Amino acid sequence: MTNAAIEIANLLYRYAELFDAGDFLAVAHLFDAGCVVVDGHEIRGAEAISGMWQGYVYIKDDGTPRTRHLITNPLIEVSNDGQSASCRSQWTVLQMTETLPLQVIASGRYLDTFSIVEGEWRFTRREYGQVDFWGNVAEHLKMAPPADGAS
Repeated sequence: MTNAAIEIANLLYRYAELFDAGDFLAVAHLFDAGCVVVDGHEIRGAEAISGMWQGYVYIKDDGTPRTRHLITNPLIEVSNDGQSASCRSQWTVLQMTETLPLQVIASGRYLDTFSIVEGEWRFTRREYGQVDFWGNVAEHLKMAPPADGAS
């Protein structure tokens, strides 16, 4: 017997672990059964998803973005039949580089759905919800955040 809440939370944390390791292709494969939604656009397939992150995020000499994604406050709701679930969670990104002291660079929300695929919980959709706070993302993102702080 599996525990849906633990397995789903572990998917959230695996995403953060792989992203912080700079392994965008492995992160993207977490969405093989679904998609990532950015600004209302669905992105499907590991190559397309990985390519999106490669286009947005700086990778440092050590092969990582030098970040820590902290995933907190997951509110997991499992369907009555136990075959699908949704989750709202919050994220906070820390970064430290050779020129940037350790600091929070952004915080926001994920809106996720999951289902059982071949006996395992899998992401079916991750919508990047709003960014609540922007910090200094100059060494993380290849584009500037919105001037008004909106996302």
